[in-house]
Amino acid sequence: MKLLRWSATRPDIDPGAVALHARNVTFDWSGVPLQWMPAEPVAGHLICALNMLLPEGERMFIATYREALAYVEDEKLREDMLGFIGQESMHAETHAKVLVDMLAANGVDTAPYERQMEYLFRVTLGKRGEGRAGKQMLVERLAFIACLEHFFAWLGNWVLNADLEKFGADPRMADLFRWHGAEEVEHRSVAHDVAEYFGVGYLRRGATMTLVFPIFLALLLRGTRFLVHQDPQLPDHGYPRLIAGVFGAMWRGAIPGVPSLLVSALSTFQPGYNPENVGSTAQALAYLAASPGARAAAS
Repeated sequence: MKLLRWSATRPDIDPGAVALHARNVTFDWSGVPLQWMPAEPVAGHLICALNMLLPEGERMFIATYREALAYVEDEKLREDMLGFIGQESMHAETHAKVLVDMLAANGVDTAPYERQMEYLFRVTLGKRGEGRAGKQMLVERLAFIACLEHFFAWLGNWVLNADLEKFGADPRMADLFRWHGAEEVEHRSVAHDVAEYFGVGYLRRGATMTLVFPIFLALLLRGTRFLVHQDPQLPDHGYPRLIAGVFGAMWRGAIPGVPSLLVSALSTFQPGYNPENVGSTAQALAYLAASPGARAAAS
């Protein structure tokens, strides 16, 4: 079933304020091959690397927001944060299941990469200190999350409109990322609003994005290299040839290009930046209503 290019959903019509809530999804990963996008296997591995990166990242988001809730008196923002926590919890659980049911089933040992992500998100970006110092570190983590959420919303909008099927994408994996991407578009403003509430202004946002952009790309490339190394159908090239392969996949439209990602990152340096113009809420809700994974969970 092909679910993209939503001309019939009138994405130009704003549905207004949306109450965020977690949606149950279910996926049967049996029989999904390691090269789930066979016409562009390197691109498929780059996208699949998110399954290894996201669970620990989203668990850090949840822990940080639960800590931040104690300081938030705005009831609407608290409601949005709770909805965000619910959605991120489902994202972490669903992507973690892929590690066992799809990657391990294909002979991939993800434990080394998972340990690196655990250290990054639990130790380096985990809770530190109490009192004023602890709250300052909390604000830094909230700024970090806001920058990452900008990318996730942008990537969510990309995958909702990308024709992955022309590269032979397995429909279940495509649905996983479109379901997740649609919810990222749906809650795209929450992290920005929370960061602003805690005083993250223009200078701190810019400084944080300057760090987040290369780190995010490096983690994705590291994950891609990790999967290519364990794929018996691909030559185990080093980073130079791998990067050349990634740029080739970008040129063919199998993954978003670095220039467009850079333009997206630079948009956060604009005075008055707001993520509301990233994607369409109407399009996101239309996909969430039609997602096979969400419909299977509801049946």
